[in-house]
Amino acid sequence: MGEMCLGAPLMTNVTFVADTTSQAHELRVLVYSDDRRIRDAVMTGLGRRPAKDLPKIEFIQVATEPVVKRELKAGNIDLAILDGEAAPAGGMGIARNAKDEVFNCPPIIVLIQRSQDAWLATWSKAEGVVPMPIDPVVLTEVATTLLRRTDKTAIPVK
Repeated sequence: MGEMCLGAPLMTNVTFVADTTSQAHELRVLVYSDDRRIRDAVMTGLGRRPAKDLPKIEFIQVATEPVVKRELKAGNIDLAILDGEAAPAGGMGIARNAKDEVFNCPPIIVLIQRSQDAWLATWSKAEGVVPMPIDPVVLTEVATTLLRRTDKTAIPVK
């Protein structure tokens, strides 16, 4: 049973079980900051597989606003994490612009230095806000929540 006969399989009762834990594609997460240390902290904090029920992450590191805009408009980003303190273009302004101009804009997390800036992050229309220094547990919770969601509403500041 199940042997090959002249290059053709014999008919047997074989059940093929799909591997439902593997995913066909990686999630694409854009990480924007003019500071490489912040980009590294985000990628290290989130990791390549932040949750078992999500595919692995492919990080797209970006240091300039024009590249962020190009990547978001291309439509192949699943989540954007933007440094609110980046210069010359801050993540909050980029987030606001993207939410107003990009069709089907992906969810955005804005990183803020001061908790007092949470209201400004809300103005930016970002769905998530994470304070710096980055706490990997908080970042992972906010990011995985947004990656799992199908609606576009904001989640509370952590």
